[in-house]
Amino acid sequence: MSGFNQFLFGIYPYIALTIFFAGSLLRFEREQYTWKTDSSQLLRSGQLRIGSICFHIGILGLFFGHFVGLLTPAAVWHMLGISQGTKQVVAMVAGGVMGALCLIGLLILLQRRLSDPRIIATTRKGDMLLLWWLLATLLLGLSTIWVSASHTDGALMGELMQWAQHIVTFRSGAAQFLADAPWLFKAHLFMGMSVFVIFPFTRLVHVWSGFAAVTYLGRAWQLVRPR
Repeated sequence: MSGFNQFLFGIYPYIALTIFFAGSLLRFEREQYTWKTDSSQLLRSGQLRIGSICFHIGILGLFFGHFVGLLTPAAVWHMLGISQGTKQVVAMVAGGVMGALCLIGLLILLQRRLSDPRIIATTRKGDMLLLWWLLATLLLGLSTIWVSASHTDGALMGELMQWAQHIVTFRSGAAQFLADAPWLFKAHLFMGMSVFVIFPFTRLVHVWSGFAAVTYLGRAWQLVRPR
C-alpha cells in the first residue's frame, strides 16, 4: 500500500501535469479547429444560461480556492493571524457554497444534455465522460466536508498543504503527507488530478482561451475608419 500511495501522490501528479501541458500544446498546434467549447446553444438555449452561470462561478471559485488555500505557505497565514483551524473552517464554508453552486449548475447542464434528442445526437463520448467525471469529483469533494467537520484543528489541512507545496516545488517525500489521510480525500485528489489528464482531449481546452482573453484588456484600441 505504501508503494501504491507513493505512486498515486508522488509520481502520478507529475504524469498528470505533463499530459496536461504537453497535450494542450499539441492539440493547439495540430488540431486548432477542434479548440472550441462545442456549445449547444443553437440547438436549445433553455436552461443553458442559468446552468452555465452557476457551473462556471462555482468551478472557478473552487479552482482558485484550492489554488490559494493549498499553495499559500503556512507562514503567510500565520503572519495574517489566521490559524490552521480557522483556515479549515473558512475552506469548508467557502468550498461548500461554491461546491453547491457548481453542483446545481452541473446537474442542470446534465439534465439538459440528456433530455434533448438533438443535443444527445451531437454529444461526444468525451463530453459525457467529462461531465460524469466532474460530477463524481465534485460529490467526493463535498463529502470531505463532513469528514473535516469532525476534526477542525486544521491538522489534515496542513498535511494537504504540505503535499501540494512539495509537489509544485519538486521536493521529495510529498506522498508521505497523505499516507494516513482518509480515503475520501485520496479519492477526491485522484479524481481531481485525473481531470488534468483528460483536459487536453475534451472541450475543457477552451479554458486556456478564457485566461488568454485577459490580455485583451491591455490591447490598443482598434481603429475603424469609414470608407
